[in-house]
Amino acid sequence: MSTPLVIHGHFYQPPRENPWTGRIDPEPSAAPFPNWNERILAECYRPNAFARIFRDGTVERTINNYASLSFDFGPTLVHWLERRDPETVGRVLDADRASRARQGHGNAIAQGYNHAILPLLDERDRRTQVRWGLADFRFRFGRDAEALWLPETAANEATLETLIDEGMRYAILSPRQAKRIRSDGEREWSTTPEGSVPTGRPYRFRHRDGSGRSIALFFYDGGLAQAIAFGGALTTSQTFADTLERARPADGGLVHVATDGESYGHHFRFGDLTLAYALDVELPKRGFKLTNYGAYLDENPPRADVEIDAGPEGEGTSWSCAHGVGRWTADCGCHVNGLTDWNQKWRAPLRASFDILRDTSHRLFEEQGTVYFRDPWEARDDAIAVLLDPEHARQPFLQIHARRALDPEEETRAFTLLEMEKNALLMYTSCGWFFDDIAGLEAIQVMKYAGRVMDLMTEVGVTPPRGAFLQKLAEARSNQPDVGTGADVYRRFVEPLIPKRALR
Repeated sequence: MSTPLVIHGHFYQPPRENPWTGRIDPEPSAAPFPNWNERILAECYRPNAFARIFRDGTVERTINNYASLSFDFGPTLVHWLERRDPETVGRVLDADRASRARQGHGNAIAQGYNHAILPLLDERDRRTQVRWGLADFRFRFGRDAEALWLPETAANEATLETLIDEGMRYAILSPRQAKRIRSDGEREWSTTPEGSVPTGRPYRFRHRDGSGRSIALFFYDGGLAQAIAFGGALTTSQTFADTLERARPADGGLVHVATDGESYGHHFRFGDLTLAYALDVELPKRGFKLTNYGAYLDENPPRADVEIDAGPEGEGTSWSCAHGVGRWTADCGCHVNGLTDWNQKWRAPLRASFDILRDTSHRLFEEQGTVYFRDPWEARDDAIAVLLDPEHARQPFLQIHARRALDPEEETRAFTLLEMEKNALLMYTSCGWFFDDIAGLEAIQVMKYAGRVMDLMTEVGVTPPRGAFLQKLAEARSNQPDVGTGADVYRRFVEPLIPKRALR
């Protein structure tokens, strides 16, 4: 009897483009490549699209690893890939089409648009992030998504309810995020401490509005994920298959794991080759049947309810922070390089400084946007169509959302307001807080979006709250004494990019 197996790869890079030029500035830390997108394309994204199977030291054939994986690709990453390597993108799309023809469900799922931590957003911004992610998926894959990858698997009840409201069928979470479960027909709940939830089956999370609506949750095998990411499981295809073999449940349920897709070639060199031989030879030989979550759910609907861990103050939990979602708000102790004399106290003031700009942007957008749009917030949700296809979607968008016929100057102003809101959303890209210092590449990148927000405020005739922003940012101190504060970092690395009109 075969064992169903799902291996999910979360493929993502933060948006790296300079918001004034649309090009990626040089990133010396990615040497010998000009930037990290180029490096990871060469080490991971393309090798997995054209994965080599060796026999006796020579390439016997080439396969498409994506055709056997469950996967999600970040919208901002695919936007870059389409221009840089359309052949690789074509292989990703082919993989989804082939899996859909084979299993009735495509391997691909959507992703929150620019990888913001959804539980930390207000309801309006969370909805836009989800809707933009779903619209981007529909545009590229030519079908509606069944699921949306929650960035960092970060979730609370409100976030899962947003997915239900947007028609999502299932989501993938860490086993640590389950709080308690109750099988159908039982009255008592069973708690699931320390990631002890049985992972071989899906669970039903019910919307709190009493409507009976729900979403299926798959809690991936945490031990498998650790072994692949950090435990050497990708050393050889045999080791990889042995690791999966040990995870077979006694009851014959699903074996499944979610990992960063970059594990297969970037985090672990030649991991793409290990994965290819395992998918093509080792795993079928050992009785594993590769599938995806949608196909598995058809035959195995949830037969138990689940409640998730709300996290500290109800803010949610995630797969990469043992403290809920503290990694994006506080000096919680989670870091990357293990420098014991460093701290991340800068995280809170960085977020608070952005909140100042966000609140000003939202207020300005609503006040001025009402002049041009029937409903500014509905227009913002639908503006993704213009981002995806600016040449053809601009006028149809205005026909739907404009309050009246706009003259050229009004049209420019209306789209400037939307561009301001887009950059206000991009400010919260998760990587800005993930690493160890406010002077890091990723933190500077999200500050660039903040600078662009203030620049666009100036374009529509409003003085941005630069003083309040810098005052709050000055509370964020770098761990490097010669760097200073977040305000110093902003002045050094971001303000030289900004037209002088926005620096008043």
